[in-house]
Amino acid sequence: ELKEIVFIIQSQSNSFHSKRAEDLKRDILKQAADLGKELPAVLLIHQISRHEGAWTILPLMRDLSVTYGGNSSWIFFCEEDTRIQVVKLLETLGRFDTSKEWFLGKALYDEESTIIHHYAFAENPTIFKFPDFSAGWALSIPLVNKLAKKLKSEPLKSDFTIDLKHEIALYIWQKGDGPHLTPVPEFCTDDANSYKVNHCATTFSSFLPLCGEPVKKEDVFVAVKTCRKFHGDRIPIVKQTWEREAALIEYYSDYADISIPTIDLGVPNTDRGHCGKTFAILERFLNQSSSRIPWLVVVDDDTLISISRLRKLLSCYDPNEPVFLGERYGYGLGTGGYSYITGGGGMVFSRIAVQKLLASKCRCYSMDAPDDMVLGMCFSGLGIPITHSPLFHQARPMDYPKDYLSHQIPVSFHKHWNIDPVKVYFTWLAPNMEDSLQGKKAGYNREDL
Repeated sequence: ELKEIVFIIQSQSNSFHSKRAEDLKRDILKQAADLGKELPAVLLIHQISRHEGAWTILPLMRDLSVTYGGNSSWIFFCEEDTRIQVVKLLETLGRFDTSKEWFLGKALYDEESTIIHHYAFAENPTIFKFPDFSAGWALSIPLVNKLAKKLKSEPLKSDFTIDLKHEIALYIWQKGDGPHLTPVPEFCTDDANSYKVNHCATTFSSFLPLCGEPVKKEDVFVAVKTCRKFHGDRIPIVKQTWEREAALIEYYSDYADISIPTIDLGVPNTDRGHCGKTFAILERFLNQSSSRIPWLVVVDDDTLISISRLRKLLSCYDPNEPVFLGERYGYGLGTGGYSYITGGGGMVFSRIAVQKLLASKCRCYSMDAPDDMVLGMCFSGLGIPITHSPLFHQARPMDYPKDYLSHQIPVSFHKHWNIDPVKVYFTWLAPNMEDSLQGKKAGYNREDL
């Protein structure tokens, strides 16, 4: 029965994202009403829990078990852009015996061991499957009840949440004592208009959000963090690739080099974190750039980014809200902790977010503290939620499953290690390639990367 499925949308409180999640909720309930069925529970993660780590899902298991453990069969998770054919989903879940422990999804796997998964299964990374959240994924209630019990006695091991879908699959697998992910062909990430989707219970609209005209070039200020030792090898890559997309760009270093030019912020370079440098950049943006510039982007000198795509994405966000946007990681979320935007993929701030941060007096506990984590801690203390976009990437294209990237139009990648960064930029990020990225090969062959 439809009422035995609890739908959970992995939503966010930012106004753009919460509206999309509400639209999906309405669509699910309308399909249920049209079927003449009793309406299922449809929950939005950012509404059901004040817990900072609710987005990591496992902390919700005990509440889900208590509330739904006796009268439901499935918890079905999806993203705000997942589209669900309720009748087909009912048919699909109906194939499985709900008295057993099931972990269902569209399977992803690593083709080679990767840093974002701590080089797990290094001998053969392809053997471990984890779900593509975009296609939706489901846990049977017996498994939810088991996880709730286990989490009571055995909290999460790692302090860091880096790639949630992989980490959830690892926790459920329990080194072989728990279930593997069961691949379900009806959970799809093809576009709803594709000829391939007749059998699909779920689809995913893979597009770059555009909510009107892209933000003007002059409304985005780009700050590149560098240091003297990288002036000769990393900065030329930026100049060959994405610099021309930025109307307003400055390079911040520990040494003023007029040939680039770089600006010496008076903050010595450190081998560890760059908190002092980043806060100096934020102060400079507020005090020295035009107050009319609503957006600041802070990137590393080995970040590859598409400013033209970012301008489209930013058309969906209200610069009058405190927005802190990028790829979300978590620290210590099982025990309070905080979320943060990981720096290498690029950190995007609305001016008002910078104003609120600097007015708060929250600062680096040391000059070489990790800037992205300190910023996460500060915004968490201010009650300003960070906003996650999966289009920003802390690692290289080869560090993500091909199937995962195939339904994305990425905004950034990070690191030059063991790749040709110019080739990566022109393959994945260069402007006017949106059409070719929707399936056709562009420039270089994406499979080679």
